[in-house]
Amino acid sequence: MRSSVPVPVASPPRPIRSALFVVAFYVLTATACVVALPALLVPGGPLAAVRGYARALALLERAVLGLSYEVRGLENLPLGGCIVAAKHYSTYETLKLHLLLPHPAIVLKRELLRIPLWGWFLARAGAVPIDRSRGVDALRAAAEAAQAAAARGQSIVIFPQGTRVAVTDTPGHKPYRPGVAQIAAATGLPVVPLAMNSGVFWPRGPSVKRGGVVVFRFLEPLPAGLSKRALMATLEERLEAACAGLVREALAGGRGGE
Repeated sequence: MRSSVPVPVASPPRPIRSALFVVAFYVLTATACVVALPALLVPGGPLAAVRGYARALALLERAVLGLSYEVRGLENLPLGGCIVAAKHYSTYETLKLHLLLPHPAIVLKRELLRIPLWGWFLARAGAVPIDRSRGVDALRAAAEAAQAAAARGQSIVIFPQGTRVAVTDTPGHKPYRPGVAQIAAATGLPVVPLAMNSGVFWPRGPSVKRGGVVVFRFLEPLPAGLSKRALMATLEERLEAACAGLVREALAGGRGGE
């Protein structure tokens, strides 16, 4: 008589799951952009479409990669808006910002708004584009756009290093740029550092993605009245230390996974 006990089925190796996810990611993104096109004509529609897509993507990540996330320090977000200065490891965190914050205005390079369909949703959802080829003028324009977003009640999100970094990169490799201080001075909003360890699970570029739990941690707002130089130094010190701690936690298995 044969046993009725089910034989466990091994999950596919990590590289295969990662490759399957990449294919599903592009299919989902293309489908969502086409299906949600009517939302561009409705007030509030683009923001709702972006948030709906982000939720669907989170479900896909969990199903295929076994990747989820948790959020810490929400009590550190002040009422009335703020500037969130976030670490930037990969695409992963940019696609979660609309789930972490009610209506973020994300400072991003202007080229991203030229992506067919997806760029339209980013622009209409309240992104703040910056033309990095314009130098100081670009910072001034971004500060003005951030002021307008703050007046609408949005929180401003900026990546202070201006580009994606690896978990092994130091500020010596990818220095912090003064844009966050410029925007803070223009808007008068408090600056809240956002630490994370997403680079352990979803590195920049075509690297293999892995399962686990990404941790996002909002730190305490930086003290008011800091000079631009002191603000940048304090931001770098606190954000680097917090990210290093979360990366160690992930690598040690506390929020690891496969």
